[in-house]
Amino acid sequence: MIHSSAIISAGAKLAQNVAVGPFTIIGDGVEIDSGTRIESHVVIKGPTIIGKDNHIYQFASIGDDPQDKKYADEPTKLIIGDRNTIREFCTVSRGTVQDAGETILRDDNWIMAYVHIAHDCHIGSNTIMANNATLGGHVHIGDWAILGGFSGIHQFCRIGAHAFLGMFSGVNRDVPAFTTVSGQPAKPRGINSEGLKRRGFNVDQIRNIKDAYRLVYRKGMKLADAIAEITERLLQQPELEAFLESLRSSERGIVR
Repeated sequence: MIHSSAIISAGAKLAQNVAVGPFTIIGDGVEIDSGTRIESHVVIKGPTIIGKDNHIYQFASIGDDPQDKKYADEPTKLIIGDRNTIREFCTVSRGTVQDAGETILRDDNWIMAYVHIAHDCHIGSNTIMANNATLGGHVHIGDWAILGGFSGIHQFCRIGAHAFLGMFSGVNRDVPAFTTVSGQPAKPRGINSEGLKRRGFNVDQIRNIKDAYRLVYRKGMKLADAIAEITERLLQQPELEAFLESLRSSERGIVR
């Protein structure tokens, strides 16, 4: 299952049923768990931990040094979970000591060609990043978020769970959970109703999320007052928790 032309360091640890294609290079400090398939011409550097049943396509660069001028060869890390698909020419960097020192990609993500995931990004599970989506350093992406092709996210921004970024979106502020944005700079366009339906949210839950969105974006309320109103609703409408948390935790401010 390992092609004879692949170069695998003695300091790498691969489970027995990991497949490695021709001309792939796997360096020191790389750990790859069972069922993962690495195609040809992939470069993986460590410290990098890759979980089970991932599929990494040809010409991807995984776990290389962060593109940060402050980086000085500190032993930072990349952690990739299970069942991720990483397509051609994707680049995923390790972390930096200016943050937690880890770039993290959790489970069941679909990463299309030419996506760049910079240092210290934290990606949840079940996300989709379309071709050429680009993440600056320290970006956090919530579960089930979708990034359209050629979308770009400024460093330190946060994209909430179930958010949707349209094609070519330029994001320089935080995007609350459930919110759809598009444009340059990205502006809020409503909630991701179709995505919520597909993930099992019922009619009442979607209505409640839409009403909470209106408090923030359509009623002319101060953000603090909208947060207070949504907080009062939370006990009866627990589906608002992710939306509320993304409003409370924003440090860069939310898209407007």
